[in-house]
Amino acid sequence: MASSTPETGARPEVAATHAAWPRALQRLVVVSVLGFASGLPLALTGQAMQAWLTVEGLDLATIGFLSLVGLPYTFKFLWAPLMDRFELPWLGRRRGWLALTQLALAAALYALAATSPREAIRAFALLAVAVAFLSASQDVVVDAYRTELLPAGERGLGASLGVMGYRLAMILSGGIALIWTDPTQGGGWQWPQVYRLMALLMAATALLSALALPRIAAPPARPATAVARHDVLGFVAVLAAVALGVWLTDRYGHPIAAALVGPALESTALPDALRQRWIDLAALLLGIGFTLPLAAWAARRARFETLLAGLASYFRQPGAAAFLVFIVLYKLGDAFAGALMTPFLLKSMAYSLAEVGVVNKVVGLWLTIAGALVGGALMLRLGLWRSLLVFGVLQMVSNLGFWWLATLGPAGKGTLAGVTIPAFDWGIVSLAQATPVDGGLLAVVAFENISGGMGTAAFVAFLMSLCNQRFTATQYALLSAFASVGRVWVGPLAGVLAETIGWPSFFIASTLAALPALAMLWWLRASVRALDVDPRNARADD
Repeated sequence: MASSTPETGARPEVAATHAAWPRALQRLVVVSVLGFASGLPLALTGQAMQAWLTVEGLDLATIGFLSLVGLPYTFKFLWAPLMDRFELPWLGRRRGWLALTQLALAAALYALAATSPREAIRAFALLAVAVAFLSASQDVVVDAYRTELLPAGERGLGASLGVMGYRLAMILSGGIALIWTDPTQGGGWQWPQVYRLMALLMAATALLSALALPRIAAPPARPATAVARHDVLGFVAVLAAVALGVWLTDRYGHPIAAALVGPALESTALPDALRQRWIDLAALLLGIGFTLPLAAWAARRARFETLLAGLASYFRQPGAAAFLVFIVLYKLGDAFAGALMTPFLLKSMAYSLAEVGVVNKVVGLWLTIAGALVGGALMLRLGLWRSLLVFGVLQMVSNLGFWWLATLGPAGKGTLAGVTIPAFDWGIVSLAQATPVDGGLLAVVAFENISGGMGTAAFVAFLMSLCNQRFTATQYALLSAFASVGRVWVGPLAGVLAETIGWPSFFIASTLAALPALAMLWWLRASVRALDVDPRNARADD
C-alpha cells in the first residue's frame, strides 16, 4: 500500500523492517536459481566434454586445443552492449534475453548430442563453440541481472549462493554424468543421452526465467548520442574484424609462427608432433595479437557507442587497468591446474570414471559449495581485500596436492586410507557395486575445492563491485571475460606443457602461476578496500 511506503513518511522504519527480509530472501533465491542455469552448460564444453573425448580415444594435446571452444567466454564483452542497449518485447530488460539464450542453448545441446567427436570432429567442435557462445551470452545477462539486483551488503552472500547454484549444476552435468556413463559402475548411459537430458533441463530453465523472475527497474537514462543504429553497425563491424582476423590467422599464422619459433624448436629433443603443437600455439598467440587491436579499431570507426561508453565508464575508475590485470591473474594458477584435470585423473592416474565422478565432481563440488558459503560468511568479517588475499593463498597452496598425486603416480594409490562408497540406486544416479575411493584423491580434491569455492565467492563479489549500473552487462562481461582468460586460453598451453615437462613439473608451474596475483593484490590493497563502500546507498533496500 502507498501509505506504508517510506516515500509517504508514515512509519518508514517499520515499513523498511517488514519489507527488507522477504525482498532480500527473494533476491537470494533468484541468484541461486540463475547460478544453476549458468553452471549447467559450462561443464558440457569443459570437463564433461573432456571425459567424452577421452573415452573416444582422442590424444591429450588435441583435447587441450579443443578447450578453445570456450573462446566466446573471453570475447562476450563484444556483444554484451547489445544486451544493455536493446530489450526484447514482453519480458522486460533482462528476462527476454535470458529466455531466448536458454532456449537456443537447449537446441544447440540437442544438436551436439547427435554428433560424433571421433567421426566428425570439426562439426563437433563448431557445435561446441555454438554452445559456448550461447552459454557466454546467458552469463552476460545472468551477471548483469545479479549485479543490478543485489545491493552491496548482499553481494558476498549473493555471490556465495550464486556459486552454490552454479556448482550444483556442475555436479549434475560434470559429476553425476560421469557416473551415468561408467560402463560397469553406473547406469551405462552414452554421452549423447546425457547431452539430450541437459538440453531438456535448459528448456525448463527458459520457462522458469520467462514466468518466475522479477523485473529489473530501468537504468538511468542514456545519453542522447546512444543511437541504436550505431550499436548494431558497430557490432557488425567488430564481428567482421574478428572474422577477418581469424581468416588471416588460419591462412598465414602457421607459416609465420613456423618461421619465428621453428628454428629454436629444431634444436630440442621434442618429437615432431609436439613441435607442431608448439608452433600451433605460437600461431594462435600471433592471431590474438592481431585480431584484438583490429576489433578495437573497428569499434571506434563504426561508433559502437554502448561498448565504447561502457568501457570509458569503467576506465574512469582509479586503477581500472591494474584491476583488469589482476582479474586475469587471480584464477590463473587454478586455471592451469584444472585445465586438463579429467584426462590427468582418468589416463595418468588410472582412476575409473565412477571414482572421478564421485570424488572430483560430486564430493568435490559439494565441498566447493561449502567453501563458497563459508567464504561468503567470512567476507562479512574479513572484508573484500583480506578475503581475496587469504583465499588466494589457499587456492595457490591447493595445487601442490595434485603435484603430490602426480609424483606418486598410479602405483602410489592407497598411500592414504580411503573409503568405500556402497552400491546405491537413487533413481537419477546409481552405483552397481561398492566403489573404493582413494584417500589421497579425496584429501587433495577436498582441499582444492573448499579453497577454490572461497576464492570464487570473494572474486565474484569483487567483480560486482566494479560495475556501473548503466552498463552492467557490458562492464561485467568485460571483467568476467578477462577472468575467463586463464580457464580458456591455458588449455592449449597446458596440454603441450604437460606432455613436454610431465605432470609433476606442470603442477609446480601452476602453483607458481598464482604468485603474481597475490603480489598485485598487496599493491592494490587501498583501491580494493575502497570497493567495500556501496555507491548505491540510496538503493540499499531495493
